[in-house]
Amino acid sequence: MKFRCERDTLAEAVATAQRTVASRSGALPVLQDLRITAGDQGLELVGSDLEITNRVHVPAQVEEPGVAVVPKLLGEIVRRLDPGPVTVSVAGDEAVVTAGRFTTSLRLKPAEDYPRLAPNEGQGVRVDAAAFAGALRQVVRAASKDDLRPILTGVLLTSHAGGLRLVATDSYRLAVRDLKGVSMLPEGQRVLVAAKGLTEVQRLAGDGEIEVVLRERDVVFRTSRAEVTARLIEGEFPNYEQLIPSGYPNRLVVARDALLEALDRVQIVGQNRDNAAVRLAMSATGLELSMSAQDVGSAQESLDAKYEGTELTVAFNPVFLRDGVDAIEGPEVLLETVDPLKPATLRAADGSDFLYLLMPVRTS
Repeated sequence: MKFRCERDTLAEAVATAQRTVASRSGALPVLQDLRITAGDQGLELVGSDLEITNRVHVPAQVEEPGVAVVPKLLGEIVRRLDPGPVTVSVAGDEAVVTAGRFTTSLRLKPAEDYPRLAPNEGQGVRVDAAAFAGALRQVVRAASKDDLRPILTGVLLTSHAGGLRLVATDSYRLAVRDLKGVSMLPEGQRVLVAAKGLTEVQRLAGDGEIEVVLRERDVVFRTSRAEVTARLIEGEFPNYEQLIPSGYPNRLVVARDALLEALDRVQIVGQNRDNAAVRLAMSATGLELSMSAQDVGSAQESLDAKYEGTELTVAFNPVFLRDGVDAIEGPEVLLETVDPLKPATLRAADGSDFLYLLMPVRTS
């Protein structure tokens, strides 16, 4: 195999593909590297841990077609090269990389050891890339990262009210986003997609459309830049709807950006303290945020806000709270509460397509 490709093009393709290579020590060693296929259409770079697969296609001048499994180190090498063409030549178990006056050789693993991946065939449904990526940005953050609870590491995609609903929870918070008019799934169907794969889709989505191909065991997302294959998670997603209170007696409306900035300031005293909580004192005079940490100190900040309800102080995990506020699209945030122990919800004051439910933290 031998090909020539521009440095920037190759570096970006390698960086994209290698994000999904296996990182677990128990995985097949060959999955810790990249598979490169050179052919008439240019290069295909594949990185996979068998749960999430990235396929990237880039143009290149191919002199000798072939397949090789190259170490991730290739990305670090290419990134440091001067701008211009990069030539990669493979013979036996060695790849030679040449650019300008620089040359290096890399040892290769046998290409036949790389697992066979199902081809990304079939026609799918096309959805607006920007809208879908925006919904993923809001929801994926609430999925669990604990592999011991695999159901919660996924995002539920379900048909809802003539559109698509995305749901994620780690049992401490819940994110729900409705995309009206998006008919990705047949009526009544629901699938649970690995959040890690959807994070890749969010990263790669640009302008235009994303083609979604739902298969028996996985789902393929084709973007203008790459293809992401994410496994479907088997199991029953929690009944999230019963977690959402039917009504809220207390309503606070506050400027989104001002709240984010205040959270960033007051939580400095609680950094790296797992048990530190941010307290929100709400009253007719506005909102006061406060946080304290033993042996460090305390911080308070007051914000102008509109409040309807009885005076109330409720505490939250500061990271989870900030995630929810950051996910809001709109100038103002609506925080609805029942009491200091029941779930609260965040949403845009002028919209209802996105809801972020957050469990309070018990404080002494």
